Amino acid sequence: MQAGATTQETSNQTAVPPSSIHTGQRIGVPRETFPDEKRVATVPEVVEKLIKLGFSVAVESGAGDAANCSDDTYRAAGATVLDSAAALWSGSDIVFKVRPPSADEVALMREGQILIGFIWPAQNPDLMQQLAAKKVTVLAIDALPRMLSRAQKMDALTSQAGVAGYRAVIEAANAFGRFFNGQITAAGKVPPAKVFIAGAGVAGLAAIGTAAGLGAIVRANDTRAEVADQVVSLGGEFVKVDYEEEGSGGGGYAKVMSEGFQQAQRAMYAKQAREVDIIITTALIPGKPAPKLITAEMVQSMKPGSVIVDMAAEQGGNCELTEPGRVVVKHGVTIVGYTDLVSRLAKQSSTLYSTNLFRLSEELCKTKDGLVNVNMEDDAIRGLTVIKNGEVTWPPPAPKLAVAPAAAAKPVAAPAAKKAHGHGGGDSEPMAGSKLAIVFGVAAALFWLIGASAPPAFLSHFTVFVLACFVGYMVVWNVKPALHTPLMSVTNAISSIIAIGALVQVSPWSSAVDRPNDMISWVAAAAIVLTAINMFGGFAVTQRMLAMFRK
Repeated sequence: MQAGATTQETSNQTAVPPSSIHTGQRIGVPRETFPDEKRVATVPEVVEKLIKLGFSVAVESGAGDAANCSDDTYRAAGATVLDSAAALWSGSDIVFKVRPPSADEVALMREGQILIGFIWPAQNPDLMQQLAAKKVTVLAIDALPRMLSRAQKMDALTSQAGVAGYRAVIEAANAFGRFFNGQITAAGKVPPAKVFIAGAGVAGLAAIGTAAGLGAIVRANDTRAEVADQVVSLGGEFVKVDYEEEGSGGGGYAKVMSEGFQQAQRAMYAKQAREVDIIITTALIPGKPAPKLITAEMVQSMKPGSVIVDMAAEQGGNCELTEPGRVVVKHGVTIVGYTDLVSRLAKQSSTLYSTNLFRLSEELCKTKDGLVNVNMEDDAIRGLTVIKNGEVTWPPPAPKLAVAPAAAAKPVAAPAAKKAHGHGGGDSEPMAGSKLAIVFGVAAALFWLIGASAPPAFLSHFTVFVLACFVGYMVVWNVKPALHTPLMSVTNAISSIIAIGALVQVSPWSSAVDRPNDMISWVAAAAIVLTAINMFGGFAVTQRMLAMFRK
């Protein structure tokens, strides 16, 4: 198969270096034919990683030009560059693509090939039938079960949506006639722009962070109440709809809301349209046209010079006046309906997408021999596989749940087991109380013995020590796990107090009577060492944590 492909290479192509000759399958990366699509399915940096997995890689000439990836960089990474799409499709065992294949590309496919890319099986039933007729295997990256935690590294929808959200704000800033951030100059005061973002999914959150970073006043809304904290954490204000209904539809998407909720939502949108300068809409429902959120009346009520960026334009748009693929001005409002927002950052989006496909390749080729195994027992792979050797396998069954039901049954069975032991079922609480009384009694006796034989000053110090241990336990153990790292900064202050006390104990005194004995000196010295480790370690961890938030 590879030999057949190499005979179709023209004389102006460079020879494949011996280090890149593999016995594994060949991955082909064709040039995208969809209008205005600048992305490429694999960048040179990822080509090197695929070769280490045992694959060979072929790239159609010019496939990465629009993403600043020249043919020479692919050759340097170890890939073979082919001059024609026909040579690439016929000589590849696996094909990586961004957009769904066109009818001409499907015609170039042969039985047994594996196609990986965006397919959208619900929206493209005719394409699914064409691919099934070719008896190929198709893995739709958009069908990845996103609720699986280990699937996050392969989640191309998330990586591409983040790029789109960032670019939407950049397009809004380009069309807007003022600064995003407020300024006070000698020429006058410039108020900050007000931005409203409809939908706080991955794209919406990326837009919130970008707009807030530019200095705008950001507001956002989403039907899923759980994203409110995420909006606030990114510097936005969450605007609630005056109607109680949960909007999570599973898989990271929102569901279709009731008519009562939609009426309350429209009233909220109408109010925001009158107040803000920029609206960015991101609402999409899988397999359905984009919901209409911004009506013509809302657009008419907006201030002249305002901007709407409709990120759902490719699916019909969230605004009634959106024209997909175009920028139009209606009622003095600029409406951006670009359908290629991700492609406008081709290098970045291609790098992220090719990394997603590489992570998927690792799951398909765990033996690192360049041979793909489409394991239908793997929940992630099963969800991705929409066609297997010509048989349509979409939609997949629901992913298998972890052993949560069995774990939930244990607390129910435990009380029943206790009651079965004769008449011991009602004696557990008195036994626990008696044990607690014995523990407190022993502790009180030890406390009395220590107080009776110790110096008078010791009792007061010991009481403070016990209370400090109790308070420290209650403070630290009641802190949420997410705050344990910031808590280390607070413990540094406590450690400094310990260090001061230890230094006092080991320091020389003016009289031999007041000089501490050897045991106290050694304990104090050990306290200094341990406290110093804690203090320096705490500051080091804190600095690393703060570095994560620095630009």
